[in-house]
Amino acid sequence: MDATFWALIGLVIFLGILAYVKVPAMMTGALDKRADQIRNELEEAKRLREEAQQLLSEYQRKRKEAETEAESILNAAEKEAAVLREEAKAKTEEYISRRTAMAEQKIRQAETDAINEVRASAVDLAVVAAEKLIGSKVDSKSSDQLFKASLGELKTRLN
Repeated sequence: MDATFWALIGLVIFLGILAYVKVPAMMTGALDKRADQIRNELEEAKRLREEAQQLLSEYQRKRKEAETEAESILNAAEKEAAVLREEAKAKTEEYISRRTAMAEQKIRQAETDAINEVRASAVDLAVVAAEKLIGSKVDSKSSDQLFKASLGELKTRLN
């Protein structure tokens, strides 16, 4: 009997002890337990993935709603800006026309005042010139009568 035979016998006895102690059943149980654990982890991962997918779709929906709302706010702001721009333009044009009318009225008043002032100065100069001219040619009595007559005529013309 050689050593290989005894090694084979030892191996058979060792395998018999392992079978008697139910080591293969324990290994199978451990592997089944590990398989169950992996299956549970896969199911948990699948559940978490579905939950994440739902959250993603919900956030995408909320983002689209926010974009739509932002777009409507932007459109409303643009419309309001256009209305304000038109109001400002109208008020500016009104202000300019009002200021132009006031300036034209002041110019007309200044022209009227200037014409009246020139007329008054012309009348005063004419009176003084007439007085000097008449005074040198007419005596004082007839000059007073002529002056009074001229003033009376001038008053009737001005009224």
